[in-house]
Amino acid sequence: CSWGCGVEGCLLIEENKMKRHWITFGSLFLLVGLGMGRGAEEYQTADGYAVPRPGREFVFPRDHGSHPEFKIEWWYLTGHLVTKSGRRFGYQATFFRKAGERRKVSSGEVVMGPPIYLGHMAFLDVGSGRFLHEERVSRQGWDAGASEETLAVHLGPWSLGLVEGERMKVRGSIRGEGRFELELVPRVPLVLFGKEGVSKKGDDPTAASHYLTYPRLKTTGSIQLGVERLEVEGESWMDHEMSSSQLARDQVGWDWACLQLKDGRSVMVYQMRRADGQADRFSTLAWVDAKGRVESVGSEGFRLSPRGIWKSPRTGAEYPSGMELATIDPQTKEAVKWQILPLARDQELTGRVTGLAYWEGGCRVVNGGGEEIGSAFLELTGYSGNLARSMR
Repeated sequence: CSWGCGVEGCLLIEENKMKRHWITFGSLFLLVGLGMGRGAEEYQTADGYAVPRPGREFVFPRDHGSHPEFKIEWWYLTGHLVTKSGRRFGYQATFFRKAGERRKVSSGEVVMGPPIYLGHMAFLDVGSGRFLHEERVSRQGWDAGASEETLAVHLGPWSLGLVEGERMKVRGSIRGEGRFELELVPRVPLVLFGKEGVSKKGDDPTAASHYLTYPRLKTTGSIQLGVERLEVEGESWMDHEMSSSQLARDQVGWDWACLQLKDGRSVMVYQMRRADGQADRFSTLAWVDAKGRVESVGSEGFRLSPRGIWKSPRTGAEYPSGMELATIDPQTKEAVKWQILPLARDQELTGRVTGLAYWEGGCRVVNGGGEEIGSAFLELTGYSGNLARSMR
């Protein structure tokens, strides 16, 4: 159906068919791969999916595309947009792929079902605080899919793809309330996070991903809110991760942020949270300079702390209300404490399809003197619901 029709009604039949499958996949932000034990082969999970290998050589545009040998994959865009008059917006556009379900047929042969795609779209009008979001889900077919040769992923009317060279275009909509079409051009080269191309997330051998990022994308295009159409420009961040088991058994979620500083540098930080409330030693911070050079810091080199609590009026989940990042600036060699402050407190995606809510929103970055030194997006997962119950 077109973007303007009754999306919720159109999705209802498909959602009911796939509910059990998506309750499992709904935890991908939080507990992906809990069934993958230490007994798996070094570069393969217990159920036969690939595990990231150190030193893998990436070839583009092919590796911008889908990697079905991995169980889970996502393409993730967030950004800050502004009109010529100074009106400010934030947006998120995310596409997920999960391998299909394996099952035995009457002949005894094991067959693989088609992959499933989940998408999230979100939009914030900073001035009014209005936050719009939508989820979609579909099996691979005419309504969903991703190329294995280049970046070309679509889900219903939503799409993300290469246009020419490294220039990309994303199209999104949120029910009948808004839509956007944006062009994205890298300002900083593609970077690869992790040691030898592997971003470790936990002690389990399979708890890892290949993590490719464009930390700064010049963004231009248009947005439409109701009958209002606006030309915008700004900057986006893009992640592409492939994995078969992101987290270890004793981890319950993560706090993640991407920072785009006004001095041209970028920062990616994630803090893996354990069930005992402590930060896991595999938590990481990475600095990216204006030429794309990466300098990583282990968990001992930074601290990410909640600034307060915001309680969702819909899910009852209690999320950190912004974060304080304390670390050493490698450029000045001085200790810094930066505040990551939400542009609106309510930027929760409530998980209508997956059943698991999370907070993802645009933020300001403010230094100790109160000066705004950059923009950020903050992702907070594992704060909503009984995950053990959701996995059953």
